[in-house]
Amino acid sequence: MAVTLTPAAADRVKSFLHSRGHGVGLRLGIRKTGCSGYAYVVNYAEDVGAGDTVFEDQGVTVVVDSDSLALVDGTEVDFVRHGLNEAFRFKNPKARSECGCGESFSV
Repeated sequence: MAVTLTPAAADRVKSFLHSRGHGVGLRLGIRKTGCSGYAYVVNYAEDVGAGDTVFEDQGVTVVVDSDSLALVDGTEVDFVRHGLNEAFRFKNPKARSECGCGESFSV
């Protein structure tokens, strides 16, 4: 099992954590919603809970809760900029379809 980051995503997380001054890494999860069934949830990881799985990639700790792990296993997290817009993007091999914005998916 793994969740990986592109260099752009790793740099962005490191920058956010540095400017924020605390946190252990990136927390990645899912919730049922969105136009395709599930939506990604990205936040700071303040700590690691008993049911969390931890991945290390490019100097960044990625924390995934046990309920989300099966749906995000194998996902690559990228960070992209298009003009004034910037966002994390997800390449999830388990996703059968995605909405147009790439923030929700179905399996």
